[in-house]
Amino acid sequence: MKRLSALALLVSAALLAACAGDPRREGPLDPRMVEKLNAVSLDPAQAGRILNTYRASNGLGPVRPDPRLMAMAQRQADAMVAANALSHDAGGNFTARIHAAGVDAARAAENLGGGYFSVEEAFDGWRKSPGHDANLRLKEVTRYGIALSKDPRTSYRAWWVLVVAAEPEVRREMAAEGAGPAVSFGNNPRPAR
Repeated sequence: MKRLSALALLVSAALLAACAGDPRREGPLDPRMVEKLNAVSLDPAQAGRILNTYRASNGLGPVRPDPRLMAMAQRQADAMVAANALSHDAGGNFTARIHAAGVDAARAAENLGGGYFSVEEAFDGWRKSPGHDANLRLKEVTRYGIALSKDPRTSYRAWWVLVVAAEPEVRREMAAEGAGPAVSFGNNPRPAR
């Protein structure tokens, strides 16, 4: 019985350590790697062109950049660097993060990537992964946000996040008695016109 308890504690400790992310690199860094990482950049418009070309080749409509999704993606990329962990939960639960950004979580998705040294490499990796590829090809999405965060002392060095989402759903709400219908768009209620 004691052996089982000790084994359970050991497994629990290992799982908790894995959740904390890998340790950061110590000591001097390879100058060539640092130079290569410094050259990694993100042009959101280029990312949009890559994504839209791919979507068009699959008979899907285009997506456009969305400032809220860009900010959400950047917070997640920065959180993954801080945690040194490739995780949808590094910056908080995806559903909570997407709701906080005012996005309908049922029609949104997030792709993460690490170790890609160009936006083309990131998209190539996502296209080769069935789950990530399905997110790139979500029929109803119309907006995207993409971000890159870098740290040469972390496991992947270059950390990528892509968030795609559909337009907010128009919600009909019951108005005050006798006032007629009201329409709510996401978190910003507006009177019906």
